[in-house]
Amino acid sequence: MDRDQLTVRSPRSTRAGAGLGLGSVYGAARPWLFRLRGGDAESAHEWALGRLATLSRHPAALRAVARATAVPPTPVDVFGLRFPNPVGLAAGMDKDGVALPAWPALGFGFVEVGTVTRHAQPGNDRPRMFRLRGSSAVINRMGFNNAGAAALARRLATTEPLPVPLGISLGKSRVTPLERAVEDYLVSFVELAPYGDYFAVNVSSPNTPGLRDLQDRAYLSELLGALRAESRSASVRANATRVGTSAAVRPILVKIAPDLTDHAIGELLEVCEEHAVAGVIATNTTLGRGGLAPADVVLGQQSGGLSGGPLAARARQVVAFVHRQTGGRLPIIGVGGILDADDAVRLVDAGASLVQLYTGFVYRGPGLIRAIVAALGARSQDPTQRQGFGLRARAALRPDPRRRWRVRENPEI
Repeated sequence: MDRDQLTVRSPRSTRAGAGLGLGSVYGAARPWLFRLRGGDAESAHEWALGRLATLSRHPAALRAVARATAVPPTPVDVFGLRFPNPVGLAAGMDKDGVALPAWPALGFGFVEVGTVTRHAQPGNDRPRMFRLRGSSAVINRMGFNNAGAAALARRLATTEPLPVPLGISLGKSRVTPLERAVEDYLVSFVELAPYGDYFAVNVSSPNTPGLRDLQDRAYLSELLGALRAESRSASVRANATRVGTSAAVRPILVKIAPDLTDHAIGELLEVCEEHAVAGVIATNTTLGRGGLAPADVVLGQQSGGLSGGPLAARARQVVAFVHRQTGGRLPIIGVGGILDADDAVRLVDAGASLVQLYTGFVYRGPGLIRAIVAALGARSQDPTQRQGFGLRARAALRPDPRRRWRVRENPEI
């Protein structure tokens, strides 16, 4: 399935017009931002995140930013949560949650922090993040650098609840052997369960040795079984001391790699079914280097995961495959290569209920959020396009007693 095979009827004005002011401002500032601190991508990221953290401490400034972004409400219900709009911030942008209030002000309908690990860890050696500008792409080999689950829990305990759902991405500590991975994830989950609206199980980053082995059936089944059991126990404990509304079981999602074969993805989906996983996030970064612009081929030899434009086609393929394999009953957060509103529409056409931004946000700025929300909102109001995100998300919530899916090889992908 390539870009031209997917039906897109979003108005061109939606793609280029909505959020044009913000896009123009960011477009003018981007060359300066990319030159910050000698052009080192991670240093510029840290600088920008620091400014957003400062913004987050000033409510009046946050309100002014929210008025400027003016992202229209386009609510959608997925895995039991209400999202003000279907565009979220992907994990990795704000690993330790230092700028949480800023992201909804910029227009995001949900925020995913992390990936966080049980143990604080510095990650891989720098430099470890590279911009491939001709391809609108990024290579990173960060290695789950973060302050640890306990530190994130302390920060969240003193942070006002966000006006949007908060997801928390969980990963394995580098020092933890695979045979103790379940315990590692569980400790992080217990620390953070009171604060996350959903949890993403990251078993697909290419930058932690051995992590992707956890996508294999036996490892993944043990891990998801333990997390689901703990999620139910946490809900029972919370309700035992709660007055009024009950504490829900936290939805657990699995983030998958784009480099898996169809058969491997099918087996992973079977495990997700067995453990009543709430959804999947498709996809993580790729080890592949296809689709790079000629000017980026040399820099593209850097090790690490590739995100951005070159990943768009494969992300759509994986989303479409998951949607077909599950009969559309497993909600999907689509992420990978979203650089404009049409890219997001294509992911929704392929089967996504929600989408996330990372690299596209780096290259296009906050105007991209509004453009996507406007495009998807227009589709939900168009009677000829009612298969869009709103109906798909609600359909994914309906229980189906025949819910079974099995591996089916699909020659189209």
